[in-house]
Formats: sequence, C-alpha cells, structure tokens
Amino acid sequence: MDGAAAETIALQALAFLVSEEAVLRGFMSQSGTTAGDLRTGAEDPQFLAGVLNFLLEQDERLLDFCGQADVTPVQTRRALAALGDAPA
Repeated sequence: MDGAAAETIALQALAFLVSEEAVLRGFMSQSGTTAGDLRTGAEDPQFLAGVLNFLLEQDERLLDFCGQADVTPVQTRRALAALGDAPA
C-alpha cells in the first residue's frame, strides 16, 4: 500500500474516532491526547498510526470502523504498516 492510500485510511480512522464519543473518550484516555492534539494530529503520520493502532487493538472497534469506512481489517493493518508503525 502506498503512503497516500495509507494516509487516506488513517484519516478515515481519525474521522471515525471523532464521530464515536465512547471510542474517542477511550482513545484520549489511553493516549493522553487532547482536543488540540486531534486537530494537529491529522498531519502527523505517527499520530495517525497511533489512531490505527488503537482501532486494531479491539475487534469490535475495528469492525465498526471498517464497516463505516468501507475498508477491510487487512487494509487497516497494511495502512498502519505503510505509515511505518506496525505493531509487533
């Protein structure tokens, strides 16, 4: 997957995160992210990788995102790898 496609999926993930209040609260709590970080994070590949990592941590959350964004879990994982921050 190229960087542009990975970034598109990551931005979709960020939009999903912001649209789901409970998911957003969980992300902010776990990561220590502030509302300001969310605004600036859209331009930071590491931040976007963190969003993808968060979604990939829980199957239900991941599948909710995939259904909304019309992507597969495999595409989500590939996007994370393309951003250079694949989980171990």
